[in-house]
Amino acid sequence: MKIALIGYGKMGKAIEKLALQQGHEIVLKINRENITELNTANLKKADVAIEFSTPQTVIQNIICCFEAQTPVVIGTTSWSNHRKEIENKCISSGGAMLAASNFSLGVNLFFEINSKLAQLMNQYPQYKILLTEIHHTAKLDAPSGTAISLAEEILLKSKHYIKWENKVFTEDKILPINSIREPDVPGTHTIKYASNEDIIEIKHTAINREGFASGALMAAAWLIGKKVIYSIKDVLNLGQF
Repeated sequence: MKIALIGYGKMGKAIEKLALQQGHEIVLKINRENITELNTANLKKADVAIEFSTPQTVIQNIICCFEAQTPVVIGTTSWSNHRKEIENKCISSGGAMLAASNFSLGVNLFFEINSKLAQLMNQYPQYKILLTEIHHTAKLDAPSGTAISLAEEILLKSKHYIKWENKVFTEDKILPINSIREPDVPGTHTIKYASNEDIIEIKHTAINREGFASGALMAAAWLIGKKVIYSIKDVLNLGQF
């Protein structure tokens, strides 16, 4: 497939490396130095766009893809306040989009485990939850999009928490997310249920970025030829769980 890479940081480069190994072609690479090349004519050269840019540029980048009728896979996070607007634009323009906070197969299985555990633990209020995420120091957002997805699923299943906050110690009914930044960490997410007697803990550790890149390429190939809005669950057939 012919791919437009929008955003050429750590993830963009990891996707490019794996895409070329798999025999795909990168027809467009966009970063801050050549943003003017992100236009309809160039996007039409691609079968699909993969967007891993910044929270400041993602909205306009997605809209450009809709205008070019180029399906877009979105890995940038921290734009959820505009999600309804973007989804409406996707439908009205006849575009195609697939956004995920994380494209790793392991993380998406971890999401399912988190959901089931939160549902099970709902009846045991003596266990308090702490969600911790560790990423590399260059990561622009905190908490991570993956951590937010995990937290929102817990809030959906738990009657003991009403919202999350990005700090270690919170008041009752507020789910804490502890964000830590360390050099060269692709991503670690831990959910800890602690009582006075014991601790239950689930954890996902990314060894490298290849799992994220592989999932993004899988989603990109899947999205070609489709219209409107999809999720990574559609690609991985996780809706059955």
